[in-house]
Amino acid sequence: MKIGIVSLGCCKNLVDSQKAMSFLKASGHTFVDNPRKAEVIVINTCGFINAAKQESIDTILQMADYKDFNLKHLIVMGCLVQRYKEELEKELPEVDLFIPIDEYQNLERILNDFLDSQTIDAPKMVLAGNEYSAYLKIADGCSNKCSYCAIPLIRKEYCSIEFEEILRQAKELENIGVKELNLIAQDTTRYGIDLYGRYRLADLLYQLNRMNFTWIRILYMYPDEISDELLQAMAVCEKVVPYFDIPVQHGSDRMLRLMNRRGSKAHITEIVAKIRARFKNPILRTTMIVGFPKETEADFQLLLDFVKEIKWDKLGAFTYSLEEDTASYDMEPKVEEKTAGERLKQLMLLQARISQTKNENFIGQTLKVLVEGRDSLDRSLYQGRSYANAPDGIDGHVRFTSSRAIKVGEMVSVEIESANIHDLFGKEVI
Repeated sequence: MKIGIVSLGCCKNLVDSQKAMSFLKASGHTFVDNPRKAEVIVINTCGFINAAKQESIDTILQMADYKDFNLKHLIVMGCLVQRYKEELEKELPEVDLFIPIDEYQNLERILNDFLDSQTIDAPKMVLAGNEYSAYLKIADGCSNKCSYCAIPLIRKEYCSIEFEEILRQAKELENIGVKELNLIAQDTTRYGIDLYGRYRLADLLYQLNRMNFTWIRILYMYPDEISDELLQAMAVCEKVVPYFDIPVQHGSDRMLRLMNRRGSKAHITEIVAKIRARFKNPILRTTMIVGFPKETEADFQLLLDFVKEIKWDKLGAFTYSLEEDTASYDMEPKVEEKTAGERLKQLMLLQARISQTKNENFIGQTLKVLVEGRDSLDRSLYQGRSYANAPDGIDGHVRFTSSRAIKVGEMVSVEIESANIHDLFGKEVI
């Protein structure tokens, strides 16, 4: 059958979507980009915050409209289903099958049974996007119990994937020709503690560094688990880029305690100092929450002061989302939506100034860039990413000119000539 895939939410969800695609392909199905041509549409939903839930519902309703064309079956899976399956079954009769995360261990059988198909080939890894950059999930679930977060309710306790299984999957990606390997989990730095009684991310890096990748990037690093052992491995392994994605959420110790975040502002500052002392031009990325219950103007000022002090290279922020069944749900007083929005705007204006300065520091440098596209009108203009840009689109891009035709997926050298808040601009050095 012709199948369309819609993957919403984070890159961890994308990996789950790719797993479903591997089973479907092994059963003889094919994939189409145009939903009008699809006989089956599979939507992998997100249920992390209210905006993501609404996007998932809107997408389901939008895709259901294609039943007026060739669409025979609408399948919905993922986080939203895990959290609200009974309600969704009542409210969305347009959906023919709901698959919660708890049933993923039987995903191949469930899909085959529903689509009346059978596996005819050994399932092989399928990449939903390009073949030069891929995510490799090393664990699922989360045991951190942050008071605002529904992920432990959806994904359950932290569960590392077996060391040898990760290496097997990495070998598959290497054989496909992947150049950039992005390690992901809800908390990558916790890897191994539940299976082996100790953290094993450093061990994993040493093994992956021996494979034929150009870049290895780590995403979602919990600050209190960034050990000297891990920093040593990142420094020694030449393919591991000095990119530190460390969601810290706030700069007020009182707010960190209310959020049930381990560590403190002082500890985060210490970790950042260690990183900057050890690595040349490290990239430090974080996320912040504003408008959390009980956040005062004084707490918010501490957050701004913290951002001014650290000067994060990349910073994303969002206003607090009220999530039922989380510890913060009944916390009072709540911060007014208008106040939270104003604080978010103030924070991002501050970060814009920092980001502009940080990007201008690259002017005159020559960076290795992974080419991702070519302008359809100006054929001399290309777009790509350096080590400073993760593939999730949040970090901006490197835009450059070249006098030759370059293939997508190539690595080129680009001299940076100018910069704005989000992007770097330059020309290829041949």
